[in-house]
Amino acid sequence: MNLQPDNTVSNISDDQELAKVLAGVNGMPADDTAAEPVEEVSTVPETAAPEPIAIDPLPIATNPVPSRDDLEGVKMEAINELRPLIDKLDLPPEEKFDTYLLLIRCTDDRDLVPPAHETAKLISDDARRGMALLDIIKEIDYLTSKPATDAPASALDEVALPTPDAAPVV
Repeated sequence: MNLQPDNTVSNISDDQELAKVLAGVNGMPADDTAAEPVEEVSTVPETAAPEPIAIDPLPIATNPVPSRDDLEGVKMEAINELRPLIDKLDLPPEEKFDTYLLLIRCTDDRDLVPPAHETAKLISDDARRGMALLDIIKEIDYLTSKPATDAPASALDEVALPTPDAAPVV
């Protein structure tokens, strides 16, 4: 059984016709005669490339992040500005208490404890109010165990430290 077609002559002629067509596409004449090559004419006008635009790089700051001391200075200034305004803030009791607690912890100001306690009592959620009252107790314990900053050095000797065998005061 022969699977090859018997028309080998037609395959060759098909290849020759394909070659002639391809030669015509490339600008060559379709016949096999030697002819001068046809020059291709460009219809796109040549233009000069645009000049590159020089971009000045942005100056890099030597220290773009403020130092910790600068941030602490800003923080203390903001705390000092907030302290007289805290009673004028229109906040829910939970947020106002958190603000009082922040001020107490940043400044160790004992005068802020009573208004913070009053604000804690206004919190409607029992669990949150209980946590706020516990925070007040902790802050009072901290402030009373901490020696006053303007106290003379001899007053430090009189501070009674709790002993492990002493019963806690409730």
